[in-house]
Amino acid sequence: MLRYHYQSGPAGGKNVKLRRAMELGLPVIRFHKVAPNAYAPIYPVYVVADDVQSREFTLAVDLSLQALPAIAMRSEIERRYAERVVMQRVHQPAFRARVMLAYETRCAVCVLKKAPLLDAAHIIGDSDDMGDAIITNGLSLCKIHHAAYDQNLLGITPDFRVKINSSLLDEIDGPMLRHGLQEMNGRELWLPKAASDRPDIQRIAFRYDQFLAS
Repeated sequence: MLRYHYQSGPAGGKNVKLRRAMELGLPVIRFHKVAPNAYAPIYPVYVVADDVQSREFTLAVDLSLQALPAIAMRSEIERRYAERVVMQRVHQPAFRARVMLAYETRCAVCVLKKAPLLDAAHIIGDSDDMGDAIITNGLSLCKIHHAAYDQNLLGITPDFRVKINSSLLDEIDGPMLRHGLQEMNGRELWLPKAASDRPDIQRIAFRYDQFLAS
């Protein structure tokens, strides 16, 4: 569940509209701020409660969450389910938006600029304790380089250079293998201009060790 504070000032405006959406069971779109003047849309979102005392609405990112007990009474399975739903519906879109902004909507390996073909890849997977959905744990990668990175067919060194698994370098195949992967070996990574948005060295090194071990 998400909390949304009343609009300040008189009792009308957005407050009336959100209350009406709750009464009619209509979905709304929540714009999640990810950077100055940049928002990730989360939809559909439902207004499921209106607390006049605290002056805030409760929003459900998935109606299935309404069937779960209160947080304190949830089982481990129910808690994990709720966390996964919120991660997919709220945190992942925001994570993608922040990563795309940082990398100027380009693949960090091949500099492809086609947004529908780009993913916000985790350096450390989100199931890991270090797998936070933050820019420094992210890379903007095209579909092929994301898949190759996840399968340890492509690695990134702590000094931000691309390494291709030797098993792929020795293969002979079509132009996709040659131009898309083999020719990326040794290439310098495209990095965000802001140093604070660049990949965390510790996480990169951890993943590179996994690549070498493979």
